[in-house]
Amino acid sequence: MRQVLPLLSRRSAVEPFIVMDVMEHAARIEAQGGHVIHLEVGQPAAPAPLVARQAATAALAAGQVGYTAALGIPALRARIARHYEEQHGVCVDPERVVVTNGSSGGFVLAFLALFEPGDRVAIAAPGYPPYRHVLSALGCEPVLIETRAEDRHALTPERLLEAHRAAPLKGVLVASPANPTGTMMDRAALTALHACAQDLGLAFVSDEIYHGLDYAFPAVSAVEIGEDVTVINSFSKYFCMTGWRVGWMVVPPGVSRTMERLQQNFSISVPTLSQIAADAAFEGRAEMDQVKATYVENRRILTEGLPAAGLGRFLPADGAFYLYADVSDFTDDSAAFARSLLDAAHVAATPGVDFDPFHGRQFLRFSYAGSGPDMTEAVRRIGEFLKRG
Repeated sequence: MRQVLPLLSRRSAVEPFIVMDVMEHAARIEAQGGHVIHLEVGQPAAPAPLVARQAATAALAAGQVGYTAALGIPALRARIARHYEEQHGVCVDPERVVVTNGSSGGFVLAFLALFEPGDRVAIAAPGYPPYRHVLSALGCEPVLIETRAEDRHALTPERLLEAHRAAPLKGVLVASPANPTGTMMDRAALTALHACAQDLGLAFVSDEIYHGLDYAFPAVSAVEIGEDVTVINSFSKYFCMTGWRVGWMVVPPGVSRTMERLQQNFSISVPTLSQIAADAAFEGRAEMDQVKATYVENRRILTEGLPAAGLGRFLPADGAFYLYADVSDFTDDSAAFARSLLDAAHVAATPGVDFDPFHGRQFLRFSYAGSGPDMTEAVRRIGEFLKRG
């Protein structure tokens, strides 16, 4: 009998998230006995805070783990709201907090709630690939705005207005600290961009998943700027809880019920053990700040070691745990260069084409979320690879 393949929708034809392909290639090398230094994925080497793991263990030992309310366990929502008062001096009503299946689940809920199919949404390039992939899968049009060094690779009111005049936008998404660049927006820059979005009637979405991992100056949350913003955050990065898949949103007043209906239908609720662990994680900040100190040292190793190895140009590493390096002296095909680096030197890095269709062929992203010894060994291997040509 002839097999008939199902017809797939056009919206499912999104581009791959290339970093995941790099991870798979690295895994094949490791399966054959190779020792790969992982600089490709933004995953902390450290575990979740001890108090978080202990809370999850105790809950599991206590018995059945069932559904929670779609918006999240009330105690966790209240604790997240208190976090904004502690860290940003802003009182947030817990009713505005939505617990999500990682930040990824938050983006799906936010885009569904805020945008109709065909709506144009501005995002920065370079930028996190799933922004544009998820928007495309939902029938929206991601509008990539090329950023410039003189603007510290952030969106500006002028560039946003220019894109809106070319064809009307419905929203704008910002990230600070940003992935892959690591650059940050200060209060003046974020306030000016938000004011421009307000004037244009645009939904304002702020990705704050790397908050807590700031080195140049304290990160500013969009909740400090206005109540009409949708903030997306996660326990994955600062709290080292990538696999727990728990994040949150702060939404404008009156929007929580919309998010609740969507989450009820899409996933019912966020995993209970993850929520219990996340609630406890806030008490592990001292432990997480020690982990952050290792990123500071890793950052130093790369920013001092890579120039000596031959890679001397990269964007300001203000926050997160990424270094976005210019490799144009060696290649105009960062994907091929990354494959060669992985095959020959067993150093995994992410090609810039994953993040930027304009200039990504000239860049690699290195993650310094791993160990110090790995950073030192990576610098050595990269230096030898570049010398071999």
